[in-house]
Amino acid sequence: MFDLYAAPGSGNCFKPFLALRQLRIPVTLRMVDVLAGETKSPEFLAINPVGVVPYLRAPGGLGLSESNAMLWYIAEGSSLMPSEAFARAKGLQWSFFEQSRLEPFISPARFLTFIAPERGSGRERDIAQWQSRAHEGLAILDAYLQSHDFIAGAHYSIADISVFGYVHVAPQGGIDLDAFQAVRSWIERVRATPDFATIDEMTSLLRGTRACEGTGSGAKVA
Repeated sequence: MFDLYAAPGSGNCFKPFLALRQLRIPVTLRMVDVLAGETKSPEFLAINPVGVVPYLRAPGGLGLSESNAMLWYIAEGSSLMPSEAFARAKGLQWSFFEQSRLEPFISPARFLTFIAPERGSGRERDIAQWQSRAHEGLAILDAYLQSHDFIAGAHYSIADISVFGYVHVAPQGGIDLDAFQAVRSWIERVRATPDFATIDEMTSLLRGTRACEGTGSGAKVA
């Protein structure tokens, strides 16, 4: 049984959740309230000294930070791992791109306009800059997807999950996807994959764990 420590609404936390769900790997979800500072609490730092979510604890006590690293670990030997060396390299390429050209701009814009808009007052200039930078990255992704059904070859893989995590919620950060038809079509292809689950479903399950806090249990998902 895996334990996934995660925050509601987080695109990075959603990535391992979706991979585990689609591979039908049992996992216990454990909510960490980032807004309340729980990632820096002594209790959580004893679990993950880096003090961030997501955090994946595997059977045997092994632990991983970084959502994209989790995807590569979870998918080892599965249908979600690209089968060819070049496809795996392309998957890594786009995972790095996601963390450098998409997530750093989509995530804060979304956080300050959708998740915690009360914290966005006075940050309008920053938000506008993040939105503009996100559009630059999305234009590159859209050009690529015009000739590719999926990120790392002909088949859906963890590379798609990596990029999908924040791209599909970009509109919640005021980032319009209307100009990126190839991206929008790809989003629909991802949503149509077997055993797909939504970020809202993850959030609902996490909040359910908080309702039973103190019982020593999280939300167990198969």
